[in-house]
Amino acid sequence: MKARHRRFAFIALGLGSAALACAFVLNAFRANVMFFVSPSQIASHEETRTQRFRLGGLVERGSLVRSADSRTVSFIVTDGRASIPVIYTGALPDLFREGSGVVTQGTLGADGRMRADEVLAKHDEKYTPPQLERALREVRASTDTNAGARQ
Repeated sequence: MKARHRRFAFIALGLGSAALACAFVLNAFRANVMFFVSPSQIASHEETRTQRFRLGGLVERGSLVRSADSRTVSFIVTDGRASIPVIYTGALPDLFREGSGVVTQGTLGADGRMRADEVLAKHDEKYTPPQLERALREVRASTDTNAGARQ
């Protein structure tokens, strides 16, 4: 009977250890997962404001403002339906331009501005996330439609 209890204890200990290891791995995955959202999703409050996320869209023309220290910049990211102001301190990528695609990474402040800690400039269709590609296609389509309606 004693051997049976010992075997049961080893099995229980093994299962408990495996469950604990799985919990640690899942927690690490959850901490490193970063969601991609568009300005429209933030404006419609689909996304939580407490998590880190990636914001993708186009840099609105005429929105880029550099501060006096020239390391802090602010600009607006738009998807054609909504716009989100972004504040970033650091060096911008060489391909960063107004009117071009951008993906920023950071958190949304209580004032509705994104505090970015990383800015990635879109440089090739091959490397564009599918969500950003879809959003950019919609922006281009709505821009073409609006331009045709004005003429």
